[in-house]
Amino acid sequence: MDALTSSPFDPAALRRLGRLLLRVLSVLACVAAWQWASTRHADLGLLTFQNVPAPGEVLEAARALLESPRLEQHLKASVWRVFAGFAAAAAAGIALGLVIGRSRLLEDLLLPPLEVLRPIPAVAWIPLAILMFPSSEMSMVYITFIGALFPILLNTIHGVEGVDPRLVASARSLGAGRWTIFTEVILPAAAPSIVTGLSIGMGTAWFCLVTAEMISGQFGIGYYTWASYTIQNYPEIVVGMLFIGVIGMGSSVLVRKIGNLFLPWYLMQRTKR
Repeated sequence: MDALTSSPFDPAALRRLGRLLLRVLSVLACVAAWQWASTRHADLGLLTFQNVPAPGEVLEAARALLESPRLEQHLKASVWRVFAGFAAAAAAGIALGLVIGRSRLLEDLLLPPLEVLRPIPAVAWIPLAILMFPSSEMSMVYITFIGALFPILLNTIHGVEGVDPRLVASARSLGAGRWTIFTEVILPAAAPSIVTGLSIGMGTAWFCLVTAEMISGQFGIGYYTWASYTIQNYPEIVVGMLFIGVIGMGSSVLVRKIGNLFLPWYLMQRTKR
């Protein structure tokens, strides 16, 4: 029976293989559409591919970057900036989200100014970041911090506010104190939402990378992308975009996987549904 369950023809394994195949096909379909539009210089009215490089040109530019000694410097600079900003945003966003979600007084005091800051795009922070921080490095970390902060903050608040009041009432009726309720009821119940916010925040930090590295003038994948735009090197622009997309996606998946290690009960509930 165990041999049958672990066989490659197991229905669950076939479903996973089918989903993986579907995802690969969706990517290949997008690349095929890109190849067709760029080689034919398609003009679709509102959308034109007159100057968009073909996948082959982008692949050649990617090969040149991979062989370049500057790639390691670009990656190290960008990864440091993103993860430093993300770590600070995770600490601040989770702490603020937990206290705002549990206290109406702190919600009234802290949430309004945060909501005013939330819609401001990352690029608008560049002049103020340069003025506030003595080094360009700290300015870039700050912009990735701002990008990651609000998804983490809002998901944490919603997770805390979404805790079933009956769970809190039951814990109180059993004699649990505030700290016990917080650590054993509120935090575990809000944890899935917090992990989601962390995953989104990591992606948003990478999203802000080009904006952050416009301040720089030397290294970083975002800087590489921006510098390629200024000299109109179109294949390298796409290479930089794809690097940011792939690394950002991988970082978000990594954060989600690590977060899920602390949520075994939640994963079991999802599996049963």
